[in-house]
Amino acid sequence: MNKIIVLAFDLGASSCRAMIGVVDEKEKTVSVEELYRWPNFMIRVGDSLYWDVLRIWHEMKNAIKMAYRKFGKDLVSIGVDTWGIDFALLDERGMLIENPHTYRDPRTEGMMEEVFKRVPKERIYERTGIQFIRINTLYQIFSMVFHNDPKLKIAKTFLMIPDLFNYWLTGEKFAEYTEATTTQFLDPGAKKWTFDILEALGVPTHIFPEVIEPGTRIGKIDPRLASELDIPKDIDVVAPATHDTASAIAAGPMVAEDVGYVSSGTWSLVGVELPHPLINKKAMEYNYTNEGGAFNTITFLRNIQGMWIVEEIRRVLADKGQQLSYDEILKMAQEAKPFTAFIDPDYEGFIAPENMVEAINAYLEKTGQRKPQSLGELFRIVFESLAFKYRLVFEQAEDLLGRKLRGINIFGGGSRNWFLNQLTADFTNKTVYAGPEEATSIGNVLLQVAGLGIIKSLKELREYIKNSYKIRVFEPRYSGEYEEAYEKFLGVIGYRR
Repeated sequence: MNKIIVLAFDLGASSCRAMIGVVDEKEKTVSVEELYRWPNFMIRVGDSLYWDVLRIWHEMKNAIKMAYRKFGKDLVSIGVDTWGIDFALLDERGMLIENPHTYRDPRTEGMMEEVFKRVPKERIYERTGIQFIRINTLYQIFSMVFHNDPKLKIAKTFLMIPDLFNYWLTGEKFAEYTEATTTQFLDPGAKKWTFDILEALGVPTHIFPEVIEPGTRIGKIDPRLASELDIPKDIDVVAPATHDTASAIAAGPMVAEDVGYVSSGTWSLVGVELPHPLINKKAMEYNYTNEGGAFNTITFLRNIQGMWIVEEIRRVLADKGQQLSYDEILKMAQEAKPFTAFIDPDYEGFIAPENMVEAINAYLEKTGQRKPQSLGELFRIVFESLAFKYRLVFEQAEDLLGRKLRGINIFGGGSRNWFLNQLTADFTNKTVYAGPEEATSIGNVLLQVAGLGIIKSLKELREYIKNSYKIRVFEPRYSGEYEEAYEKFLGVIGYRR
C-alpha cells in the first residue's frame, strides 16, 4: 500500500481541527484536508479561566467516528498536537480532578517573583533553558503550592493537555518530550524532569510520568473507546511532536542552518533550529527558549504575541457590529500612513485585556505617541511593530550564534498575511519564504508516519513537503528610512543595544 491515511488532531487555543493526512510513500508527497472543525475558547468562572477539555474530547470522538465512516480500515493512526504550557491533574483512579486552567488565568500574577525567592532565576535557566514568561507551567503549578490548593495534594498524575487526550485515547500515561519542555521544569538535553527545582518549590514530584520521544507509538485505541465508537481496536495512537509549534517547525521546508523561522498564529514563535540546547548568560538575558523539537533538535526561539492582538481587535469590532475580513484588514493597513506609532507586542497589558483597542490606545498614551486616526493605522501599527520585533529577535539570535541568517521561513496560518510577510522581508533585509499554511497539521501527519517507521529523518520529512507545496518568496525592498523607524521602535519598547 503506497498511500497511508492518518487522522491528525490540531487543537488550538481558539479553534480545534481534525485533519485527514494522506501520505504517498512512493511519490513522497503529503496532503492534508480538514475533516471537522469546532471552536475552542476560554471559559471564565469568577476570576478563573478554564479550558473545557470534556467538550473538546466529545468533539474528538465525533471526528474519529467521521474519519472511520469515511476511510474504514484504511485509517491507520491518530495523532494529537495542542498548544503548550497548560496541564491537567488526575486523581488516584485516573479521573480528571478539574478542568485545566488556561495560561491566561490570573493565578500566575506575582508568582515569578515568589519562585525566584526560592530558586534563583539563573539556576532555573541553567537547568531548563526556557524563557521567563508569567504564563509558564512552572508558575501555574507553583501558584497551587503558594495558595495551598488541596487539588495538588490529591493529584496522582500530571499530564500536559495533549498527554491527557492521548491517555483518554489509549489508557496510557506519558509525557511527550516537545510538550514537556514548555513547562520550564524539564532539562531539554537530558530529557528529564528537573526534580531538584520542583522539590525546592514544594511541588510533589511523584506525579510526573515518563518522558517519551516524538514519533513514539503510544498504543492502540482503548478497547472501551473502540467499542463506544464502533471502530476497530487496532488503530495506532502515535505521538507526533505534540507541542503544535514543534510539529509546525518540523514542517518548515526551508528551515536550515542559515534560515530562521516564524511559526505564525495566535503566537509568533521566532527563532532558529539547533542540534543542541544553547544555554548561557546572554541567551537568558535575551530571554530565548530551548524547547524540544522533532528528531533530536532544539527549537531555539522567542514567543511573541502574534495574531492574538489582531484577532482581539477583530473581536472588539465585531462586538460593535463591524465584521472585517483579513483581506479588508490588510488592504486598510497597506493604504495607511507608515510609522505613526509603535507598540511592544509583548506588553503585559496585551495578554488578556477586556478590550484590545482600548489597551493599545492606553499604551500609546503611556508612551507619548499619537493614537491611530483610522482602523488602517491601528492595524498598520500592529503589523509594523510585529515585523520590527521579529527583526530584533533575529538580530539577537545572530549575536548568540555568531553568524548571519540569509532568510526566514514563515509558516502557519499567519503566513497568509502577505503584508506582514513583505514588512518582515523589508525590515530584516532578508528573503522571506512563506508556507505551508497548514504546517502544524502537516508536521503532525508526517511525524505519525515517522512513528510508523516509514520516514527516517527530518531531511526526508521536509522533502515530502517540498514535493507537495508551493512556497511563496518575498524579496526585501530595503530602505534607509527603516533604520530611523527601527530606532524609534526600540526606544518605545525601552530596548537598549
